[in-house]
Amino acid sequence: MSVKLTASAVAIAAVAATSAAARDQVQVAGSSTVLPYASIVAAAFGENTDFPTPVVESGGSSAGLKRFCQGVGTEHTDVANASRKIRDKEIKACAENGVTEIIEVRIGYDGIVFASQKDGPAFTAFTQSDIFNALAPKVMVDGELVDNPHKQWSDFNADLPSEDILAFIPGTKHGTREVFEEKVVAAGCEATGAFDAMMAAGMSEDDAEDACLEVMSDGRAVDIDGDYTETLASIDANANGIGVFGLAFYENNTDKLKVATMAGVAPSTETIASAEYPVSRPLYFYIKKAHIGVVPGLKEYAQFFVSDELAGPSGPLANYGLVSDPELAATQANVADEGAM
Repeated sequence: MSVKLTASAVAIAAVAATSAAARDQVQVAGSSTVLPYASIVAAAFGENTDFPTPVVESGGSSAGLKRFCQGVGTEHTDVANASRKIRDKEIKACAENGVTEIIEVRIGYDGIVFASQKDGPAFTAFTQSDIFNALAPKVMVDGELVDNPHKQWSDFNADLPSEDILAFIPGTKHGTREVFEEKVVAAGCEATGAFDAMMAAGMSEDDAEDACLEVMSDGRAVDIDGDYTETLASIDANANGIGVFGLAFYENNTDKLKVATMAGVAPSTETIASAEYPVSRPLYFYIKKAHIGVVPGLKEYAQFFVSDELAGPSGPLANYGLVSDPELAATQANVADEGAM
């Protein structure tokens, strides 16, 4: 059998020959949303195979993909977890550093939920318009686009508590932030008429879309750069605070948090699977193909992760909030075939 190696594969093989002892474990980093699923899989992989337990770190989707794209070789991570698709600019950065073959693996779906202190004010129902009205720099008041005058939730929705607005939202390096902006803030901007008012005032469509995603910088919206445990700590310390979480994290902390509906729909595995809940997103991890066959257990870890036993509707990941992908079989086949993007 003749074997044809790419330049990147030769490079990683050379590095691996000198540092194999230091890299007998798969290294994973990225999304805090995917973290609990990857941790469960990594532990089970170590217990049920002859390979070492993979090392799984968090840090956010953007941070994980940045590390992933830094190069080929055992000093670089093998897998990037992400709660959004890899961006074109990240694919370009990867290619510039020799990471030219990337395998995209969609593991399932998750929902973004709004939750508050278990014994705090009754934040039980939101619409996308409410979040926009609370956090946007400019909002619609009496048919006019004005600087946001709202201080309390009840200022624009009498059904919400008379509590000062305070929202702990994912920082910009998190994939959750992108979904929060697009499916909540931007949707609220359009629903309230603010987008049309911006266009009528002479803004270009691109500028109006960008303006719709802006949030206040006066303390009403607080970026959380860490993982969901940091958001939870902020909620614990602020009875009137609302936090943005992944469904799985919320479901593991129902003793401390209560969740709000969005547009009248309660977040659950069922409402996300049916697409009834409006704030859901696919979850991914990305594999550096050049590391397959060099880092022990890398492909096996990926196949283990997306197996029916783990990621299927009756698997343990579903018990922690992952909504199984209806096209899981296609993902399994692509991982088996090492099909790069």
